[in-house]
Amino acid sequence: MLFPATIAGSLPKPGWLAETEKLWPKWKLEGEALTQAQRDAALVWIKHQEDAGISVVSDGEQFRRHFVHGFLESVEGIDWQRMTRMGIRNNRYEADVPTVTGAVRRSRSVHRDEAAFCRAHAKGGLKFTLPGPMTICDTLADARYGSRADMAMAFAEILNEEALELEAAGVDVIQFDEPAFNVFMDEVNEWGVAALERAARGLKCATAVHICYGYGIKANIEWKQALGAEWRQYERIFPALNASAIGGVSLECANSHVPMSLIGLLSDKQILVGAIDVATDRVETPEEVLGVIEEALKYADAERIQPCTNCGLAPRSRAIAEAKLIALGAGARLAREKLR
Repeated sequence: MLFPATIAGSLPKPGWLAETEKLWPKWKLEGEALTQAQRDAALVWIKHQEDAGISVVSDGEQFRRHFVHGFLESVEGIDWQRMTRMGIRNNRYEADVPTVTGAVRRSRSVHRDEAAFCRAHAKGGLKFTLPGPMTICDTLADARYGSRADMAMAFAEILNEEALELEAAGVDVIQFDEPAFNVFMDEVNEWGVAALERAARGLKCATAVHICYGYGIKANIEWKQALGAEWRQYERIFPALNASAIGGVSLECANSHVPMSLIGLLSDKQILVGAIDVATDRVETPEEVLGVIEEALKYADAERIQPCTNCGLAPRSRAIAEAKLIALGAGARLAREKLR
């Protein structure tokens, strides 16, 4: 099928599960009741996605408070009591973050059971997202490895262990989220792509890397306003990604200043074209989604284009997210009808 729609990652938490419209929501339940509520939320979003015409669905990260820390909470070698103040995304904002004090390793599988649950209920394609090694290193303080490159490779190894288990649980697409790739472009070429490939080593399922300009929060919106008339960060990293073993690249296009021509640098990849703006409550029309797809068709074959959201929708309301999913699915249908 042409133009299989998918989402980049997160969806809003329902009000009965956690605080709403927050990136770091507090759970409203605990123990077995929390697990059941998370499963219920994942079921709701799988159904909403399928009803909207989303071809490759995800759990919407209903089992995680945050796309990075949801994975890290089960990793040994991280001191969650030793909080370190540091700049995130090249000092775009500051946060108190946990500190890596020992060799990192998984104490258990983090998301395998969650993926298996979603696989049992999703009718079509299933995607699961994991944080990328570079973005993990930009979210933790290092008191063990001495360099981000070394720490990234250590995390890549345990991400690979996790990814292989997700694949075995029936996941069709494993996507690594690397927003840090749009900030540390030199490091991407020096060691970021190598760490990403290490995280995906041995996978036979489809793989992708998601690189956006961040959630629709104040710090990211202000940063984007300072980037000028054209956003060309992708230009510096797409050649290396095109030469990599990663199968697809997810990028931000809707209402952005990214020149669509840059996807021409990804001649060998599946391209997840962001056609839904996650930084606004305005709901796109199907025709606007179609317009983004048609613009992408100027630079890439139809068989390689997958309409997607720019980023996660976690900070938005549930109603807005549902409406945007409907627009995404409808726009993809319009594109298929037009090229029929």
